[in-house]
Parts: sequence; C-alpha cells; structure tokens
Amino acid sequence: MKNLLATSRPVSWVNTAYPFAAAYFLATGRIDWLWALGTFFFLVPYNLAMYGINDVFDYESDLLNARKGGVEGAVLDRRHHRTILWAAAISTIPFIVVLATQGGAVANLVLAVSLLAVVAYSAPRLRFKERPFLDSLTSSTHFVSPAVYGLALAHAPFTAGIWAFLGAFFLWGMASHAFGAVQDIVPDRDGGLASIGTVLGARFTAWFAFTAYAGAGVLMLGTAAPFAAVLAVPYLANVAPCLGVTDATSAGANAAWKRFLWLNYLTGFLATLTLIWLATRP
Repeated sequence: MKNLLATSRPVSWVNTAYPFAAAYFLATGRIDWLWALGTFFFLVPYNLAMYGINDVFDYESDLLNARKGGVEGAVLDRRHHRTILWAAAISTIPFIVVLATQGGAVANLVLAVSLLAVVAYSAPRLRFKERPFLDSLTSSTHFVSPAVYGLALAHAPFTAGIWAFLGAFFLWGMASHAFGAVQDIVPDRDGGLASIGTVLGARFTAWFAFTAYAGAGVLMLGTAAPFAAVLAVPYLANVAPCLGVTDATSAGANAAWKRFLWLNYLTGFLATLTLIWLATRP
C-alpha cells in the first residue's frame, strides 16, 4: 500500500480531482453521488493509473534522475511493477463502468480520450512522452480532460466563455509540462529519451512555457471572470528567473519546479474563491 501511495503522487491529486469537481458543480449547482464518485475517481485511481504506468515504464531513465524517488516520482524496484499495473487496472475499471452508464455519447468520448492519454503517455510503443510537442499536448490533456468531462457529464453548454477558459487551462497545462521538462534534459538525454526539452533545448523551452502561461492569462480575459487572468502572474514570475537557463544548468530549474508544485495550491485557493463568486453572483 505504501508503494501504491507513493507512485500515485498524492501532492498532485488535487490537480485532476479539482477540475472535475469544480466543473460538474458549477454546471449542475449540486453535490450529488455522481459528483462524489467522479471526484474520488480523478483524485486517487486516475492518478494511480497515470503516474503508476509512468513510473513502471520510465524505471530505467528515472534511475538516472536525481530528483526521482520522492514527491516528484517514485522509483520502485522491478518486483513491484506488476502489482502497480494490476492495482491501476483494478482500481479504475469499476469507476469507468459506472461513469460510462451515467454519461451520454459526448461524456463517454471525453472519458475515453482522457484514459487514452493516461495510457499513451508512458506505455510502450505509444510513448507519447517521447514525441516532442505531443508530450506537452498529452500531459495537458491529463489535467484539462477531467474538467471537460465534468461539463459533458452535466450536459453543460459549451459557450465561448467556457471555450476560452478551457483554452487557457490547456495552455497552462502545456506550459507546466514544458517547464517541467527543462530540469530533466540531461538525464533524459543520458537515458536516450526525447522530449520537448531535449529537442528545443533548455532556454527555448523555458521561453515556450513563459509564453504559454502569458497566453493563458490573455485567454482568461474572455471568460466570465476576466480578473482571474492575474492568476497567470505567479507562474510567469516563477519561470522568469529560468529564462536564461542553458542545457548545462538545466537541473537548476528544479528549484522553480518545486515552487510550482506548491504554487498550484495557492492559485487553486484563489480559483476556488473565483468559482464561489461565479456561483453566487446574481
């Protein structure tokens, strides 16, 4: 159980559960059993599958990565790998079956895309994480799709404002993945892995992340809460000191990445206040 908990990366659970919970609640105005089921699914089983599959099939490269072995990714002996994969399947399938019976065609399609992204990112042969740019697109899907699924499950209309919000969220996800790839450029190259970072290089990738965060803030101006565009500022400030990073100094970006992990809790709190305002305004 300790190994399963470690590989699911509890520090990141909220990043997938919150988007679903907030989207479903705002669309329906209620907290019901379906909200509870979906929130728990995206809180624990979803993350066990996503990060468990990643830790199993990234084992060799993770051994070369000094930042692995803690909250940023477990490095578990091969003898635990089969257990992790079975636990991921057993914990997710019952939820998927129930959710599939409650959603319509659109919701089920979104759920299928979300689960495909979880598997395809790390699984052998597919390995989207080793396809530059597709790696960032897939990683962003991991976090945005729960929100899209929550809206689809609630049969919410996809207005221009919602599309603007989802676009901003997607750019945030791409920026976050790309920035996270900067610190791993050296171990990824040593392990023979490709990524957006190994292809673009540290400095260009950092600028890509900075630009995407800025774009997310601009898109938020087209939502029902344009003032929430300021939530992009802390991320811009976090990336800014790394804009001059080189491949040789790329490991130093880990300090900013650790700030990013905790920054999500602050912005999540502020986003919650924004959602409460949206839900209670006349």
